[in-house]
Amino acid sequence: MGNAHDHGGGEIRHERPLWWAFGLTAAFLVVEAIGGLITNSLALLSDAAHMMTDVIALAISLIAVRLSRRPPDARRTYGYARMEAIGALVNGGLLFIVAIYILWEAVGRFRQPPEVASTAMLVIAVIGLVVNLISMRLLQAGSGSSLNVKGAYLEVWSDMLGSVGVILAAIVIRYTGWVHADPIIAVLIGLWVLPRTWTLLRAAGHVLMQGVPNGLDLDAVRAAISDQPGVAEVHDLHAWALGSNEPVLTAHVVLDATGRDADAVRAALAAMLHDRFDIDHATLQVEATACAPEGHHA
Repeated sequence: MGNAHDHGGGEIRHERPLWWAFGLTAAFLVVEAIGGLITNSLALLSDAAHMMTDVIALAISLIAVRLSRRPPDARRTYGYARMEAIGALVNGGLLFIVAIYILWEAVGRFRQPPEVASTAMLVIAVIGLVVNLISMRLLQAGSGSSLNVKGAYLEVWSDMLGSVGVILAAIVIRYTGWVHADPIIAVLIGLWVLPRTWTLLRAAGHVLMQGVPNGLDLDAVRAAISDQPGVAEVHDLHAWALGSNEPVLTAHVVLDATGRDADAVRAALAAMLHDRFDIDHATLQVEATACAPEGHHA
């Protein structure tokens, strides 16, 4: 067996930054939504919409962190580590919907551009930029190790660029009167968000579909197991991830004719998988002779 069975505990250390980012973002959401309505700026309202999804995303992330603390039980033997991927999937879906809505709304603005209060728009956007930069700093550390935090980080990152875009649009409108800058910036925000949203959705879907964890070469794992002293062959090799950084592996290992002790071979394989591939949860069935062909096991 593997050396460790901690499912989801790595998420806990990210909870405090998530709470701070959630509080800052929720407080500013109210300011930006009211400001967008008063100034009649689609760019500002689009940024407020992204800010709203930030609040929802951060709330989902916090729920996922709390649920990931729950230990395995009789009904969920792996615990709740998958909540990380589910949270990322919901966050990506929200981002996708908002981006499409903003693009649709911008079409109408191009046809009939309304008057925009550029000064108030500029002030609110600058405040939003500061809030986003603080939130990004809080979430940056966890974004590289957790799909859940990465989803929230991408939300805040897109909002930061949105704030920059709104500032540029406000400056252009204020000094040139060209109100089309407002929907143009809104469209650019939406187009920037869509491909990154797809990347997040694909990563979360890959985890939920039990795909091989990113960065893990299954052929290299198979070769390493086969090269281990005492091993004749390996079959029924499967690898997936509970969360973004919790690889799980199962395999059937057939012993060769050297007569090595099965427990010793299994322990050596578990140590090798930990050291070379950072796999701590490996379930290895050691066999004296090969069982039925691969794919015939229950």
